[in-house]
Amino acid sequence: MTTAIDYYFTSLSPYAYLGHNTFTSLAEQHKTAINYKPIKLPKLFAVLGVLPVKQRLQARQDYRLIELARWSTKRKLTLNLQPAFFPADPGLADRCTIVLQQAGQAVSEFVANVLAACWAKDQNIADEAVIRQILTSLNLDADGVVQQALSAEIEAIYESNTVDAIEKGVLGVPTYVYQNEPFWGQDRLDLLNDKLAG
Repeated sequence: MTTAIDYYFTSLSPYAYLGHNTFTSLAEQHKTAINYKPIKLPKLFAVLGVLPVKQRLQARQDYRLIELARWSTKRKLTLNLQPAFFPADPGLADRCTIVLQQAGQAVSEFVANVLAACWAKDQNIADEAVIRQILTSLNLDADGVVQQALSAEIEAIYESNTVDAIEKGVLGVPTYVYQNEPFWGQDRLDLLNDKLAG
């Protein structure tokens, strides 16, 4: 494996959903590991002075929906533009991702399922039962993963990921950092591919 890609995202991001499968396929194609680094997006937004989606100008909100529709068509993914549970607290899902990253257990599959739960299946990813169902469907120990996810150790890593993102100049999610070069947005995956092909 060559230098890993740091993957800054949150389980609630529609753009992470749209790019996830393409991104993981690129990493696999180039035999490059992924460091999954979920972050607390509201903290990043606060530092950057970025408003939450529903507080932005209506024109920006409207254009966001146009872009999401375009990219869902391009990526051939089902996407609900107005999911029933948005925004929802992604904290538990993000912390479970950290647990699975540390254990080397089905982290890519878990993230893919969580993102789809919100953006394709209208499920509430803040609901522990939804997260447990996803873990169980992947033959993972739901009780063990959730228990670890609620620990102070995992919360500290979640916070550290966020600080790390701020210090590295991350401007939003998803951001992929490879060899200290950031690629912000799933629409930059072609450029990341070029870098990986190097």
